[in-house]
Amino acid sequence: MGYAQIIGTGGYLPEKILTNFDLEKIVDTSHEWIVERTGIHQRHIAAAHETSLTMAENAAHVAMNAAGIMPAEIGMIIVATTTPEKTFPSTACLLQQRLGIAGCPAFDLNSTACAGFVYALSIADQFIRQGAINNAMVIGSEVMSRVVDWSDRTISILFGDGAGAVILGAAEQPGVLSTHLHADGTHKDVLFLPNHIGNVTDVDTELYMQMNGKQLFKLSVNILGHLFDETLAANNLKKSDVNWLVPHQANIRIIEAMAKKLDLPMERVAITLNEQGNTSAASIPLALDKAIRDTRIKRGDMLLLEGFGGGLAWGSALIKY
Repeated sequence: MGYAQIIGTGGYLPEKILTNFDLEKIVDTSHEWIVERTGIHQRHIAAAHETSLTMAENAAHVAMNAAGIMPAEIGMIIVATTTPEKTFPSTACLLQQRLGIAGCPAFDLNSTACAGFVYALSIADQFIRQGAINNAMVIGSEVMSRVVDWSDRTISILFGDGAGAVILGAAEQPGVLSTHLHADGTHKDVLFLPNHIGNVTDVDTELYMQMNGKQLFKLSVNILGHLFDETLAANNLKKSDVNWLVPHQANIRIIEAMAKKLDLPMERVAITLNEQGNTSAASIPLALDKAIRDTRIKRGDMLLLEGFGGGLAWGSALIKY
């Protein structure tokens, strides 16, 4: 049994930027209020012609170029998204068609929201470890701007659009050391996106994301603290063995709490929240890509990735880059 190693990353962000000052003209809020409570200064917003598919394709090409591989070498495509191109076929299948590599397995993960990338990474890791495939493309791509109520100042200030991609390749040396996935449906009402297909009572309801921010904050801090303990214990490692935290970009207060839990200075945390907002399933790969490309993260570094989202669902990945 071999290992899965990160061999390339890529990202894509829409050109349009929506600042906190722009939001001041839309809802009753202020730049200072948003920064103090979230750490967000701006976010990218997809143009009318941009979708989860087009952004995923852009990120995929960047990642393949970084990995030095061709589309035909990809053995699996997984796209984590809560805002797919279509209900079906999957965004991954549509991406596969664009890349011209029909035949390999391709599917979406759309039920774990912000934890989706870690879930997808875990699945790809298992296939590579078992020798079923040599390379996998794992993407988080979201157009969150189309599922938020822009008149709701508690939610509209948080989210942005973008896509991040990671190419995993088979390796003899440890790469992805372990992944840890959890879910608890008793918290289903803390964060959700309704639809008219699953529940006819929603027919007269706007299809906007619903979130209990205070409850989500409390749950996430407690959940992630236990998740870190579990991840380190499974690998017989200490906090000091972790070089970088690459977290889901939800809220600066949550990120700071997690860094403190690991005894890591904030300089050792990959943060894009201030510039990109919460891009849901795209946030972790986008943060990872940025930190790799600006050479903060180097080969041999120990990375701890974590995400939490609707379900509630949460997960981590410990990776030797």
